[in-house]
Amino acid sequence: MPDKPASSTLAPGAFTATVSAITDAFGDPTRRGIYLRVRDADGGLTAAQVAEAFGVHPNVARHHLDKLAAGGYVDVAVDRASGAGAGRPSKRYRCVPQATADVPVRVDDLLLALLGRALAVLPADQVERLAEEVGSDFGRAMAAGMLGPDVQHGQRSLRSAMHAVADALTAHGFAAHAESRNDQLRIVNHHCPFGDVALEHPVICAVDRGMVRGMLAALYGATEVSTEASVANGDAFCATAV
Repeated sequence: MPDKPASSTLAPGAFTATVSAITDAFGDPTRRGIYLRVRDADGGLTAAQVAEAFGVHPNVARHHLDKLAAGGYVDVAVDRASGAGAGRPSKRYRCVPQATADVPVRVDDLLLALLGRALAVLPADQVERLAEEVGSDFGRAMAAGMLGPDVQHGQRSLRSAMHAVADALTAHGFAAHAESRNDQLRIVNHHCPFGDVALEHPVICAVDRGMVRGMLAALYGATEVSTEASVANGDAFCATAV
């Protein structure tokens, strides 16, 4: 039997990299929807138009579009016509003609659903503690990548650390910002990348709280945090108070 052409298969490392790239680009259902909307839009769309169409914060829309652009699925051009007058010109995102039209099936939904089922059979106190600790570990890892060689642990002010945490959360699919209310700092989040799974299993919200705690511990120092509001519990947004 003749050997298969070398081009018909990928080396394990190349295959993993390819899968990772596709998952990174299309691993979120909102991002998949945005890609399809941009693909079908004559002339492309701006982040503001995408935000309005999907009911998300413009920063969230821009995050998804930039992920698609980084993967080579959309092109970005300055829309000077819409930039007339005050403010800077908008960026317009257009689908790359040769980009794949087949959006891969997301397995994260299955994994999150499995996680939710697994958490449901454990005692509530253990589940929440476990979820927060996992989030805290991940938050510390995120913060480690944010600390430059000349920035040591604890050198930031609490306010500065809070803004850094909010920016990091937004970069990971949240739409977060830091604010002060009634002399208390908090991080408000208007979008949860866990989606419907968090609504079905609110304990997953403890992961968010743990991420904030872990990042603050690395950037500022050990800090007590608490969940002040949660969409999963019927609030209009999620908020973590410090």
